[in-house]
Amino acid sequence: MLNLKHLPINSFNENIAYLHKDCTAYRVDDIKSLSKIEIHGGVKPVYAFLQIVDDDKLVRPNELALNTEAFKLINLPEGANVTLTMSPPPPSLNSIKRKIAGNILSSGEYSAIVNDIASKRYTNMDIASFLVSAGSFMTAPEVLAFTEALVGDNIIRWDNENIVVDHHCLGGIPGNKTDIIIMAIVAAYGLPMPKTASRSLTSCAGVADTMSVLANVDMDENKFRKVVGDCRGAIACYNALSIAEANKIISAVERYIGITQHQYIVSSILAIKLAAGVTHLVIDIPVGPKSRIKTTNDAMRLRKLIEYVGDMLSVEVDAVITDGSEPIGNGIGAVLEARDVMKVLRNKDDAPQDLREKSLFLAGRVLEFDPKLRGGQGYYVAKELLNSGRALEAMNKIIHAQGKAPQPQLGHLTRDVVATAAGVVESIDNERINKIGVLAGASKYQGAGLDLLKKVGDKVEQGETLYRLHSVNSTDFAFANSVVDGYTGYEISGRSVY
Repeated sequence: MLNLKHLPINSFNENIAYLHKDCTAYRVDDIKSLSKIEIHGGVKPVYAFLQIVDDDKLVRPNELALNTEAFKLINLPEGANVTLTMSPPPPSLNSIKRKIAGNILSSGEYSAIVNDIASKRYTNMDIASFLVSAGSFMTAPEVLAFTEALVGDNIIRWDNENIVVDHHCLGGIPGNKTDIIIMAIVAAYGLPMPKTASRSLTSCAGVADTMSVLANVDMDENKFRKVVGDCRGAIACYNALSIAEANKIISAVERYIGITQHQYIVSSILAIKLAAGVTHLVIDIPVGPKSRIKTTNDAMRLRKLIEYVGDMLSVEVDAVITDGSEPIGNGIGAVLEARDVMKVLRNKDDAPQDLREKSLFLAGRVLEFDPKLRGGQGYYVAKELLNSGRALEAMNKIIHAQGKAPQPQLGHLTRDVVATAAGVVESIDNERINKIGVLAGASKYQGAGLDLLKKVGDKVEQGETLYRLHSVNSTDFAFANSVVDGYTGYEISGRSVY
């Protein structure tokens, strides 16, 4: 037996165990590379990858040390007695080899792969291999099987609710926080909308980041249920909920390797929504040359796949193709986006009209899941709920139920990016604007980002401000400025503004 020790090391979702080279309980002389072990002593075995240490200050010969991820899983105090055995490779790795060879996998194989990932039996390299192999091709039945496996065993149930709605945007469009406005409108109408949202993945701010400017989003399932029950709507950070756990691990690896595979996106979205108990879902598919989905043909194929998987899993899906050619709203970054959201809900004269209209359009589609509304009525009902102030009242009730957040400050380091020639804004590069915002620190700090003062179709004079850059620290500010100096992301009268 060995004594358990915690080493405060985070390893990006991998369990790591550490033994001293002179371990008193096990012979480690022959271990030359990373080996998989099973650790026993807790309620369930914990799988981890073994590394050998030659430093008594880190691990003593009578100790087994675990990194933070593994220590949380084993759920034992330091000093507890544990044993270990060598663990063979999970059999489901053979399915990944079959996929690499171009084979179609069965639903049982996808279930085994996802279960092994959830049990931490895969390395991040194994998961990356799976994503790359699946990225070459997946049939529609495979996407269905993968989605079912990702849902997992824990599903949030909404008793006595026949219709439970949500909205999800496929992303790639800076700003575009229609989700929060839609939730307020739908909650005011009375349909339950338990919105699960993520923090920033590859953008300046995720929906959870923007909502966290206004309210606490790190709720457990009990509080999530209570807020939705009391207020008819809530926004919870998906990572704080114990649903679709394998998907969290896979998503982290996907972000790290930088692969965006449409079939996985479909499976991930639908699995999260199914696990959250959603029965009716509107999916926004923005299309544009600098968005995630580039062409209408790609969007049509994706819509058909989403509708097929939704039908097979008894989720009513309304997949809507929208214009993704430029940012939505004026603010890019959590604080600025939250400002835009509240301006729309408060019916301010200077509220961004593109954000308002898109929110009303999509909210109308969500409301039309109610059989009491005829086709086309949803938009007008949504507009009345917004104009009357009832959506704002619903939003304020939700904010206070979730717990009002302390107000963060907007980044104090600023730069006005100006036009070097007069003309008309012909286009805005979504990818470039997003990159500038991320480099300015928007994915790390709520107060960082860009405030767009000019949009497509606006006339500008030479020297007039196109957007204002906000940063919290000087390093991020310098990085963002260096990219802005290369290309601002704006096209004026057919010429680039440098």
